[in-house]
Amino acid sequence: MKVLVLGATGYIGSAVVARLTREGHDVVPLVKNAAGPHSDTPVRVGDLADPSSLRAAVTDDVDAVVNLATPTGDEAVDTAALEALVAPLRGTGRAYVYTSGVWVLGATGDTPLAEDAATDPIAIVGYRPRIEQRVLATAGDDVRAVVIRPGIAYGRGGGIPALMTGWAREHGAGRYVGPVTTRWPMVHVDDLAELYALALTKAHAGHLLHGVAWESVPAVALAAAADIAAGGTGRAEPWPIAEAAEALGEPFAEALALDQVVSGRRAVEELGWRPSRPYVLTELTELTELTELTEPTDLPEPTGASRD
Repeated sequence: MKVLVLGATGYIGSAVVARLTREGHDVVPLVKNAAGPHSDTPVRVGDLADPSSLRAAVTDDVDAVVNLATPTGDEAVDTAALEALVAPLRGTGRAYVYTSGVWVLGATGDTPLAEDAATDPIAIVGYRPRIEQRVLATAGDDVRAVVIRPGIAYGRGGGIPALMTGWAREHGAGRYVGPVTTRWPMVHVDDLAELYALALTKAHAGHLLHGVAWESVPAVALAAAADIAAGGTGRAEPWPIAEAAEALGEPFAEALALDQVVSGRRAVEELGWRPSRPYVLTELTELTELTELTEPTDLPEPTGASRD
């Protein structure tokens, strides 16, 4: 397939591009400046704030559009961008894959939430459920519309866990925001990239999928592992949300304190997704001291995969 990718140079986007290329797809990044880092590769030029440029980028030879670009934070701008991208796809059966995130679910409680759960978004993703619904509604116009909600991604030395390692190095101990009971649904970025590839080839129109391999990872354990990764002994200290908000901004601090348990079973059962990368604490520390943070008998199984 010839796949136009928005956000191709981002943390998740670069992993998705690598996976799609490995599987033989012809990936065409959408960039703001043709003279940028993709100057040696065919690109399309466009900007989320310029709908006409987006529409022009989705030519008849493009089989699918994968949107991994960061939303602008302006609902009107993001809605206009969506309409511009899907307009050339209407009536063609071609695919449009939109990236949302599990934060749209809000605090979940202890029961893992599936894709049919009601949304209760926190401020940082406040209007995104409405964008999701606009995407899914295009299935009625013969667009193979798919929404993926990734969990918190890790791996390749990036994502929020990498930020936590930097905080541990800076402050002399791992830090977590919110209660000690806070949990995060997580996914290795390479497992997530495989889900995008599956969505392009197997997902049907109107599919909503959680890109979650580990339903709940204790944030305090992540903070301790980050301290080890930073050269420490595995200390984890609470970071008062008011202080975190001052340093990071209130919306992001609220997101870090969000307690969630989220299921990714649908992608496993319906698309055959098999996340297999190492558990995040293993990935972060790469040390045997991990067993002091999480007993092997308590180590959760990834969604649809086995440690065997």
